[in-house]
Amino acid sequence: MANPKRKWSKARTGSRRANWKLSAPNLVECPQCHELKMPHRVCKQCGFYDGKEVIKVGY
Repeated sequence: MANPKRKWSKARTGSRRANWKLSAPNLVECPQCHELKMPHRVCKQCGFYDGKEVIKVGY
């Protein structure tokens, strides 16, 4: 079993971990109500997906 020859420095460990970032979700405009929504999902504001009403949204 291979083992490391020497200890990694804290700077090397920190620079490796520095690239673990969260990315902001990509949002698109709903063609029906023009609210921002996640792509390929039903709009929470109007309930439409692909030009069809999928869920009833009560006002």
